[in-house]
Amino acid sequence: MTGQTIILYGPQARSEARRLIDLAPPRAIVNIRPEKRTLAQNDKLWAMLSDVSRAKPDGRMHTPEVWKALFMSACGHAVQFETGLDGAPFPVGFRSSRLSKSQMIDLIDFIGSYGAAHGVEWSEPAKEEAHA
Repeated sequence: MTGQTIILYGPQARSEARRLIDLAPPRAIVNIRPEKRTLAQNDKLWAMLSDVSRAKPDGRMHTPEVWKALFMSACGHAVQFETGLDGAPFPVGFRSSRLSKSQMIDLIDFIGSYGAAHGVEWSEPAKEEAHA
């Protein structure tokens, strides 16, 4: 038996997953995880981060990458800051690619709320694709 991935879309897929578990050899490994974030969500995230960076809310001048770390930290995701060779702090240890679809929705919604409260003008209209 080789590794297989099954997306649990409905009863038939769940039935197939149960069948494969029943056939699995001893000490086989099963990994069930939520769906990963979508490319549309990733595109929206970076557009929003760029908009926030350009808006410089409260005079804060950060790159989109630093804003991403700040927002991820505010949403409870582990983020670390290290001191660079020039003495300036920079973010490390955060990956939005590891977020689930629902975690990405929460992050995008948080950025949207922050931006709305700080007068950020969005470069693209609100789209439901980030929630799809």
